[in-house]
Amino acid sequence: MKQRTNWPVTILITLGSLIILFPLYMSFSIALKNPQELAKSALAFPTVFRWENFTRAIEATNFFNALKNSVLITGVTLMLTILSNSLVAYAVARNMHKKFFKGLYFYFVSALFIPFPIIMLPIVKQTSALGLNNPGGLILLYVVYGMAINIFIYVGYIRSIPKELEEAAIIDGCNTWQVFWKVIFPLLMPINATIGILTCLWAWNDFLLPLIILSDSAHATLPLVQYVFQSEFGTDYNLAFASYLMALAPMVIVYLFAQKWIIGGVVKGSVK
Repeated sequence: MKQRTNWPVTILITLGSLIILFPLYMSFSIALKNPQELAKSALAFPTVFRWENFTRAIEATNFFNALKNSVLITGVTLMLTILSNSLVAYAVARNMHKKFFKGLYFYFVSALFIPFPIIMLPIVKQTSALGLNNPGGLILLYVVYGMAINIFIYVGYIRSIPKELEEAAIIDGCNTWQVFWKVIFPLLMPINATIGILTCLWAWNDFLLPLIILSDSAHATLPLVQYVFQSEFGTDYNLAFASYLMALAPMVIVYLFAQKWIIGGVVKGSVK
């Protein structure tokens, strides 16, 4: 029997795809035009590809320095997040029957409901007073602020792992530390991929936290250097969009290759 096409779903998927692809088309179109072509029509396809816009954008933003800063901050944040958050989540997940750890779990999760603007000013004052208004302080804040959602995801996944595996390892002579690194952590690879990609996307694309924390322009990340195209009298949209595309490209590539682990990890973590 021939399977019928679900037209409502097909139409919704098509519309959703167009909504996503249209801004990408506009970005490429504007990035490859000059101001005169843009003034005539923003929607029209470029008659001549102005690849020099990308070169000028690299020079204007000191792109490679900002790229280095973004890679460093994102990479260290990713490593510390996975190592620290998985350890904390394991301790919480295996002790949820105790009031202290159950309270600690809800304490972490409750942070999801605190709007960032409420704590923004105290953060600026404290980081400045402690000398943390630098990439090191920014990395620390990313690790701490990511704990709420990460522990929520990790705990759901770890509780789905049979305790018998740990009991067998203990019988073989492993202590708690060895049980985690030799038994549990290798089993966390799908959820580590999920946490890793979400953390990378957040740290790479974030604008507000670096803006209020980093005091030295030499430490600016890729989102921050986009400010160079904004002036009191106007915006150079052609160079700005060329720079946006270069800043966006690395994470888009990473996401395209790793999206199956993101979706799979979230689904597995939601089922006990």
